[in-house]
Amino acid sequence: MGKLVCTPAAPVSPGKGRTPDPLHLSVQTAARHWSRPVPLHMIKLSVGTEDVEDLRQWHARRLAETGRVFHRTRSMPRRREELLAGGSIYWVIKGFVLARQRFTGIERTHYSDGSTATLLVLDPDLVRTLPTPHRPFQGWRYLDPAAAPGDLRDLAGGAAEMPLKMLTELRQLGLM
Repeated sequence: MGKLVCTPAAPVSPGKGRTPDPLHLSVQTAARHWSRPVPLHMIKLSVGTEDVEDLRQWHARRLAETGRVFHRTRSMPRRREELLAGGSIYWVIKGFVLARQRFTGIERTHYSDGSTATLLVLDPDLVRTLPTPHRPFQGWRYLDPAAAPGDLRDLAGGAAEMPLKMLTELRQLGLM
């Protein structure tokens, strides 16, 4: 069996569409070629939604009508591979990040007027998160996993069953 040769010099390109020879790759090129995308999240305002239950009902109607849950947006995320590598969309409702849903697909589609659109296909399971204040913004933004709020179901002591107001106050006091 041959040894992996790691050199600082750039390897010779094997040509378009061909897999590079692993015995002649630099460390950086090998890491890019064989590494998996790091999960990335997205954050989005849920405009017109009163609470998590309202969002859950809205998604249940869409699931019954179309057979899947999705959000339609104009822009195709450039970092879609990272979003699909285990990322979620975090929903901001009434000034707080309150829930998330895992991405299951990202598809190109069209609006009724013929202009291009993107479907962010989502897991129907809506996971409540630790209420985290967030200022309003337009469109969607990428969200670093380190900045994403934790899931309520991961907290001990029945936190998932507490009213939103109580959770918010405990969070503001630094008790959660």
